[in-house]
Amino acid sequence: MSEFECLHDKAVIEEFLRRDTDLHLYELGDLDDFFWPQTQWYGRRGNDGRLAALALLYVYSGNTQPTLLAFGKGPATTDLVRSLVGVLPPWFYGHLSPGVAEALKGKYQIDTHGSHQKMSLKKPAVARAWPDSGAVRLGPENLAEVLQLYAESYPGNWFDPRMLETREYFGIRERSRLVSIAGVHVFSPALRVAALGNITTLPTHRKKGLATRATRDLCRSLLEKVDHIGLNVAADNRTAISCYRKLGFEVVAPYQELAAHLIP
Repeated sequence: MSEFECLHDKAVIEEFLRRDTDLHLYELGDLDDFFWPQTQWYGRRGNDGRLAALALLYVYSGNTQPTLLAFGKGPATTDLVRSLVGVLPPWFYGHLSPGVAEALKGKYQIDTHGSHQKMSLKKPAVARAWPDSGAVRLGPENLAEVLQLYAESYPGNWFDPRMLETREYFGIRERSRLVSIAGVHVFSPALRVAALGNITTLPTHRKKGLATRATRDLCRSLLEKVDHIGLNVAADNRTAISCYRKLGFEVVAPYQELAAHLIP
């Protein structure tokens, strides 16, 4: 039995991911045709022939750092990542379950970006119950003002302008200026999943609940099209976690973010 195999069958990959939708929500979304061309999938099978572990390498267009996602309990995921060391790129960002980074030690220099939490919208009725916030739906025609907001409020974020094509971005304006925004990293009506992201407010307009309002309207829109909504958040970002809990989200799993550079 080989240590890993390259996977190309969406049905096989989805069967594994659906075993824990909350944990693998981002990867499920990446099965969508919108994201699929930028993905590379690797798996490791158990003695019963079924997938025991899975890893996704998301390769962005251009010179952007690839991202490795590997989540799972037990040694199978760590063993899979260890077997991939020879095929992984010389530098990448990682989203890994606790302990999986041990597989990279000695081969990669690891710069940790801290502990994070996966949260899932477990109480959608709570989000639906909030009053209308007055947020406006944004699309590709709003790209210039969206980029300006991110440049001032959230530089270095993971925003892909293509995501505006989903029209699942909501913003709040004051005096015609976009001051707060909530959007998605992943959105797939076909797979019935969405992951929130790129949520920010101008520093001069924070502590007014604007991001909560925009996120609430985003969730209400997404609930018409998907069954599972999740997000990632830094474990020490208590303000954001409190905001999401108010909307009906709950923590479902811890994970670690890191940057890995191959040791010469």
